[in-house]
Amino acid sequence: MWIVVDYDRCDSHGICADSAPEVFEIRDDDLMHVLVERPSAEQLAQVETAVRGCPKLALSLREE
Repeated sequence: MWIVVDYDRCDSHGICADSAPEVFEIRDDDLMHVLVERPSAEQLAQVETAVRGCPKLALSLREE
């Protein structure tokens, strides 16, 4: 699975970083950064929570 981000929709609310801090990060520039584009099986549940929790629907997962 790949993480797909629509940066035009992302407002950097940080819900993704709260849900999956090893995968998403809000940096000092107030922008969301993806730290891991292909989450491991162990990270996938947290990433799915982040995708569902995004208020702007800016995150999705794509099959390989």
